[in-house]
Amino acid sequence: MKRIFTLVLGALAMVAVALISAFIAMRLAIHGREAVVPTLTGLTVADASKAAGNNGLHLDLENRFYSSDVPAGRILAQDPAPGSRVRREWPVRITESLGAQRANIPDLTGESERAATINIRRLSLDLGAVAHLAIPGDPDVVLTQTPPVNSAGVDGPRVSLLVSDPEDNTQAPVYVMPSLVGLSLAAASERAGAAGLHLIASADTPPPVAPPTTSPAPTQTPSPSPAPSSTPAASPTPAPAELPAPSPPPANGIVIAQTPQPGRRVVQGDAIHVTVGRPAQQVVVPGAVQ
Repeated sequence: MKRIFTLVLGALAMVAVALISAFIAMRLAIHGREAVVPTLTGLTVADASKAAGNNGLHLDLENRFYSSDVPAGRILAQDPAPGSRVRREWPVRITESLGAQRANIPDLTGESERAATINIRRLSLDLGAVAHLAIPGDPDVVLTQTPPVNSAGVDGPRVSLLVSDPEDNTQAPVYVMPSLVGLSLAAASERAGAAGLHLIASADTPPPVAPPTTSPAPTQTPSPSPAPSSTPAASPTPAPAELPAPSPPPANGIVIAQTPQPGRRVVQGDAIHVTVGRPAQQVVVPGAVQ
């Protein structure tokens, strides 16, 4: 009995040692691939790159900003923060200080995009976003810039441009929907056609109602009773009544409603729906002076 107890105790000890060894190996494997981010702010870019390389990391220069407190060429900010644990070969994003602002922002309006880019590079500035706007006039001309000319206290050396593009004449003209209510159908068609709009007119009539179906009254003539049959006779099904076709709008009618409403934005070729009513009847009073 004592021997069995000894064997069981030894097996448990071996299992415990194996578990502890596996746990230690796992911790070493996990933490062996980790690195602690060093403090890089205030260092030069060369020194920061060396410090990051010693910890198995590499630098990623993300931005450059002006700073009156940090000298030019030194690290202004970093991400991740110092002391963070990251995987090896993890990039550390840094922002380089350009020192106090010394370069003046040039006036680039009126220049071509290529000439403006050359002037930006010549002054050791960075070209930011370049947007294009199709407007009438000469193409490839700088319309405006950010920051404005001779700006002071800007954050970075990046200059963004807005450049003109040739006007796109392939787009359909856009109009403001005119008012057609009160005009005759002919005048409304002429005004819509002048703007390149397609007029669709309909008469102001109530919806057609199907006439009621009436069945003829049965005659009183006696007829011999039919022989009894096991199958009942099917009752005749009345044919569906046809609705009358809608009446066309009167040629001399007046527009009483329209869609789209006046003032809406319409494009050449759009369909305009109008409702046409009958013209008012002129009442002639007997004895009145004409």
